[in-house]
Amino acid sequence: MIYTALGDSITFGENASSLAKAYPQLTVATLNSDSCKVRGFVLARPGWSSYDLLDAVIWRGSPLISHSSVVSVWIGGVDLANAALASIKTKKPLAVKHFVTSYRRNLSTIFTRIKKGSRARIICCTQYNPFPNSPIAIESIAQFNRMINELALSYNVTVAPTHKWFEGKQAGLIHGYQKGKIEDALSGNLPIHPNDRGHQVVATGLAPYLMPRK
Repeated sequence: MIYTALGDSITFGENASSLAKAYPQLTVATLNSDSCKVRGFVLARPGWSSYDLLDAVIWRGSPLISHSSVVSVWIGGVDLANAALASIKTKKPLAVKHFVTSYRRNLSTIFTRIKKGSRARIICCTQYNPFPNSPIAIESIAQFNRMINELALSYNVTVAPTHKWFEGKQAGLIHGYQKGKIEDALSGNLPIHPNDRGHQVVATGLAPYLMPRK
């Protein structure tokens, strides 16, 4: 079984103590057994938006994806954080509608490209909230995840509810967690990535979704 993880800095493993402790590698280790041999690949980079991931899928992802049995897609967290920071700095409301429209278009095209180029099952991860003490983050991420669920349903894509695995536990699972407010990100460090425990939580939650169907 070949598993390919598509994403941004989280999938790349930023702020994990090593790449071996990032969730794609941990998930492969969890799935590997005498009865199930899994090879894992990662197409992800820190700072990638949904547009950047789409570009990578088109120009670099085809060989990986075409041989994959299952592909996970986890993208949008950095886009959302940047939009939130821009709203704080400009003191203007978060332009969720504009952001969601662009994201929906890119994610739709990513799903379409995967389906055209392979028979892989697709698992799409929702976004957890690294700023649970900011009402604007709660509202915008909930809206964002509703859109992911609606889009996934229309493409027959399975949703992995990553946000539920982090809910109420962010302080222990996010690297550099401070007060759980968007303003924390203004210090120069974006406290949005999982720490080693966070990556383990993702791997444990995600593994059952990747298991080969009987």
